[in-house]
Amino acid sequence: MNAHSDLSMKTDDVLRIELEVFRQEHRDLDDAIRALVERGTADQLTIQRLKKQKLRLKDKIAYIEDRLTPDIIA
Repeated sequence: MNAHSDLSMKTDDVLRIELEVFRQEHRDLDDAIRALVERGTADQLTIQRLKKQKLRLKDKIAYIEDRLTPDIIA
């Protein structure tokens, strides 16, 4: 089962909570990547993996935001 179908079964309140958790995880990954780059303590593979994880979170965030935003016909 994919992540989008898992999210489709959740209430808006649950999605709002998960959205905040995912946003915090995204910020934490950003800080971790920045720290590793500044210190020069990580190899490129580790940094790339963290960046991919960050992108997956960004996709989840965008999907949840779309779910929570009502469709408005202009």
